[in-house]
Amino acid sequence: MGDSVPVTPAELAARTGCDERYLTEWLAAQAASGYTEYDPAAGTYRLPEEQAFALTSEDNPLFVPGGLQVAGSTLKDVELLTEAVRTGRGVSWGEHHESLFAGTYRFFKANYVGNLVDAWLPALEGVVDKLRAGARVADVGCGYGASTILMAKAFGSSTVVGSDYHQGSIDAARKAAATAGVADRCTFEVATAKDYSGTGLDLVTHFDCLHDMGDPVGAASYVRQTLAPDGTWMIVEPAAADRVEDNLNPVGRIFYSASTLICLPVSRTQEPDLALGAQAGEARIRDVVERAGFTRFRRATETPFNNVYEARP
Repeated sequence: MGDSVPVTPAELAARTGCDERYLTEWLAAQAASGYTEYDPAAGTYRLPEEQAFALTSEDNPLFVPGGLQVAGSTLKDVELLTEAVRTGRGVSWGEHHESLFAGTYRFFKANYVGNLVDAWLPALEGVVDKLRAGARVADVGCGYGASTILMAKAFGSSTVVGSDYHQGSIDAARKAAATAGVADRCTFEVATAKDYSGTGLDLVTHFDCLHDMGDPVGAASYVRQTLAPDGTWMIVEPAAADRVEDNLNPVGRIFYSASTLICLPVSRTQEPDLALGAQAGEARIRDVVERAGFTRFRRATETPFNNVYEARP
């Protein structure tokens, strides 16, 4: 259906190996929801091009199934999360159902595809020139390596090391880098935000992960140690205002919900349990950065879903 060719339930059953009767009901549900178009004369269903783009192609900025996969993972973790809310205990990243890891990769990758190389990096002072010439980059909390691989593909003279404390994510990232053909300049290591490798780095990046950390000030201090004197720390965080009342909107609804069930529990497994939450806001991120000894901080750019900050020693 991704090619927008009309199909009958029987044809789709033959193509997918699924039961025709279930597919008949499912296709009707998609048509009732407006996701597919139904032709009563021909008895066929068609996925419009706009829907096909958003639902079937992972390498585009509007791919949405990753977000649904993240939401679905919380249902698989409902007993674990219920206990955490009742007792105040944390839930580490690795304790979650594995569908969260893949869903997070697919959800954030779409945003990075649309913004990272063309908008976010160019918004940083002098960083693109360094990357083109050959920079040393550390991508902290890289997960499955979406951001790491995008930077390695765009800037062939640079070397990028992605790190994450979750072994399963690093294994997946290494496979993805090999598939993308950038394993020679894009490597991965199991490490925390306070012991990843490298010094004199030109660029350190934290994509949508600083707020997950129990000790973001400690993580920021370590970035300060590993950066070159003229290096840059790029911090990408969920879009958020400083006041709760200014985040009461559809984007805030998504991020507060995710924070309750994913971000906050992860943070609570790590001392000192600062628990910034996914809607930390610029003032709290600035406080973290300045407490770590950085002297320059600014919001470099933004999208409806992210604030992009630049910190310099």
